[in-house]
Amino acid sequence: MCLIFTCGEHTFRKEVEGYEGVTCQCHNCGNWAAHVIKSNPWFTFCFVPIIPLSIHGYHDVICDICRFAQPLENRPDVQAMRRGGGEGNNIPMQNQPPPQHQGGPPPGWGQGPPQGPPQGPPQGQAPMRYG
Repeated sequence: MCLIFTCGEHTFRKEVEGYEGVTCQCHNCGNWAAHVIKSNPWFTFCFVPIIPLSIHGYHDVICDICRFAQPLENRPDVQAMRRGGGEGNNIPMQNQPPPQHQGGPPPGWGQGPPQGPPQGPPQGQAPMRYG
């Protein structure tokens, strides 16, 4: 009579509460496909989870494309995206009105009309003709 037993390890994964639906940039491949995942590794005997190998699990930022994993503690940019924490949600939203600048024109603009000769075709060149 021959009995075969298998031992191994299996990791259960789920999204971390407060980070559901948060997508961030992977620091390995640069794609915006990373999510915050909680991993709980278990020792298995005959494919049945028997003993947890970690009490609290691991919180990682895992890329769906290259499978690169990085601890959440090393990603302050992702920690700022947590819902309901800190000074609010720091994710820039689309279709928002631009911020109003007080006391003058927006940055990068001059203080008045352009100075110098009037603009037109460059000197010494004839205007283009079509047809």
